[in-house]
Amino acid sequence: MSTDAPYNPLEKINLGASVADALLSRAVLPLADLSPFAGAGIYALYYTGAFHAYERLSMINRLQGPKVPIYVGKAIPEGGRKGGGASLSTELSIRPTKALFKRLNEHAESIKSTELSVDDFSCRYLVVDDIWIPLGESLLIARFSPLWNLLLDGFGNHDPGKGRYNGLAPKWDVLHPGRAWASRRQPRHENAAQIAQEAKAWLAQAPALMQSKYTVREAEAEYLVTPLSQPE
Repeated sequence: MSTDAPYNPLEKINLGASVADALLSRAVLPLADLSPFAGAGIYALYYTGAFHAYERLSMINRLQGPKVPIYVGKAIPEGGRKGGGASLSTELSIRPTKALFKRLNEHAESIKSTELSVDDFSCRYLVVDDIWIPLGESLLIARFSPLWNLLLDGFGNHDPGKGRYNGLAPKWDVLHPGRAWASRRQPRHENAAQIAQEAKAWLAQAPALMQSKYTVREAEAEYLVTPLSQPE
């Protein structure tokens, strides 16, 4: 006899999953050419370029459309929600903000400072009430294991400010040098070639890399394709 608990669509985890699914249903837009919009929320970045360490991920996104994000993030306005104790059926008061648009523009500027081309990046974003943003982001990270979230740390970092450069340079900045503040951090023991090899090994874990029920079958098939760098 089954002991499965009845599905409750109003449980927090299920509501969070609906937010994550809503993001994945959104239109894909070029990161370099976003029109200003208001709101806070969550987003996913997709890569389709030719950087050698990301070939496996990029191949899926080029041939099948954006399927596997290289990074997932959130943007919460400073101060968060006004008030507290509102029920789900109550209209929530949200501070006017362009936090999500600003965050995506910051990412575009980070990419422009490196050898990567911002034209090789696209995004999905979803404006959502602050209360669901952290859970939605966490579920997307668990679903897709994005490379820049879990292995190559530091892409989403800001300049820590004067007198706070004693920490190690992020792996992301060693592999993609260009941000001025990151060059003032302490050097890592790994070099760019070693980190690139780590990235390749991480992506070679597929299909375990692809957590989404929507992409795992396609990902398995795609990884059987002869790499584009090999002659036919």
